[in-house]
Amino acid sequence: MKYSKETSSLLKDAGLDVKDVGSSEAQIAFLTDRIRSLTEHVKVHKKDVHSKHGLVKLVSQRKKLLKYLRKTKLDSYENLIKKLSIRGM
Repeated sequence: MKYSKETSSLLKDAGLDVKDVGSSEAQIAFLTDRIRSLTEHVKVHKKDVHSKHGLVKLVSQRKKLLKYLRKTKLDSYENLIKKLSIRGM
């Protein structure tokens, strides 16, 4: 299956295999990219309540995936946090 160039580059930046799009690590990388773009949108369009609501939902979904990853694969969790620069450790 062919993936877009954005998907491939996003996975390479996160240090993941290009074909591994269903893993928790890949999903967190995708959500992080969407969260960053929506954050910029919300900064410009302050009254866009629907986008703010979507942003909160995405952050919540990523939080759940990070919690799962921390429980199951701690080393992978720490590497992903550093590569995506999500949280300060």
